[in-house]
Amino acid sequence: MRKSTILLVEDNPDEEELALVAFKRAGVRLEDIVVARDGQEALDYLFAEGSYSDRDARDVPRVIFLDLNMPKIHGLEVLKRIKSNEKTSMVPTVILTSSDERCDILDGYRSGANSFVRKAYDFNEFFADISALQNYWLSMNVTPYD
Repeated sequence: MRKSTILLVEDNPDEEELALVAFKRAGVRLEDIVVARDGQEALDYLFAEGSYSDRDARDVPRVIFLDLNMPKIHGLEVLKRIKSNEKTSMVPTVILTSSDERCDILDGYRSGANSFVRKAYDFNEFFADISALQNYWLSMNVTPYD
């Protein structure tokens, strides 16, 4: 059985911490979460490059939660690279962002996002959202990699 690794791509330390607390409360083991703090780090992890060059690139995450406004490489560009690569094209990728911009929603789906979720500002709502995301993407959803 494949690992249930989550790749969380988040540049805001406060939102990262909040997400990790919410995932932990939802029953996700923190050792199953890899955090990339910019777009380049996310791509390095996925394609086993840079500081992740010793990682097995065939071990793809179960799901990617991707913020859009990322340093170095914007989240939409990261998404395009994920979806254009044969090894990662079918990894479920959820845009998890605070953006309300209609163009971000459209561009996200056009670029291959599997879902677009706005981050809730209220912790209880955020926790409920993370719990639902964890339940669907890690427990219910079946991928070609399973």
